[in-house]
Amino acid sequence: MNQAAVFINDTFVPAGEAALLVTDLATQRGYGIFDFFKTINNIPVFLDDHLARFYNSAAQMRLPLQQSPEQLKAIIHELIQRNQIPDAGIRISCTGGYPQDGYSITTPNLVITQQPLTPLAADAFEKGLRLVSYNHQRQLPEIKTIDYLMAIWLQPFVKEQQADDLLYYRHGLITECPRANIFMVTADDTVVTPSRNILKGITRMHTLKVARELYKVEERDVTLEEFRAAKEAFISSTTKYILPVLQLDGKPVGNGQPRVVTARLNGVLREYVGKHIG
Repeated sequence: MNQAAVFINDTFVPAGEAALLVTDLATQRGYGIFDFFKTINNIPVFLDDHLARFYNSAAQMRLPLQQSPEQLKAIIHELIQRNQIPDAGIRISCTGGYPQDGYSITTPNLVITQQPLTPLAADAFEKGLRLVSYNHQRQLPEIKTIDYLMAIWLQPFVKEQQADDLLYYRHGLITECPRANIFMVTADDTVVTPSRNILKGITRMHTLKVARELYKVEERDVTLEEFRAAKEAFISSTTKYILPVLQLDGKPVGNGQPRVVTARLNGVLREYVGKHIG
């Protein structure tokens, strides 16, 4: 395959030539935002939703984007056309620019990249996830920033605990995983997910939409102890759809096997996505 194109600020360049200066505020101070979505057969999934969140993140972070949503959408479609990577992940990043003082927000830099998306393993749902809880609250949790410091720093800890990922909690309330939203199912098949101090994921939003057609749904505080006693639990994310959580801190969630509600929602969500791009 020819070298993929990357969009930087106002032009397309080969990926090998794509670069920002080391004075960028993202490099100097870790200041920036991003959004990430996938394409299926060259069709972007939930693009309008991701762009709405991206522009909201930019506004909250005081990053004055130079492109309108319609202009950005046209750029994304051109990138897809140029690269011809049917099943891909597209990342839109916006940084704080090149400040003279190394500290102030200036004209942002916009970078859009596209890479092939590795499909989920065939047994991913059956295997499920093992989570380990950790007392941490992300800064500005409602904004999709480039700050993954704690999640990356804790990777050795996750491996030591023989887990797959983290589940953050604060003051006894669970919030989210570093790259996914968290749900639980109660004894009466009510689907519950935390409502605050989280990034409200796009897949989370659509999972709630399809779940409301089938079950009672609650968005509210969830204690760590309540989660431990859940009948079922699962995560939602752009790349994983829905995956069951089978263990927390080395102990089974429910009976430690994928369960009916989680499996049903995963199937319905996949059908829903298929109709969205059909």
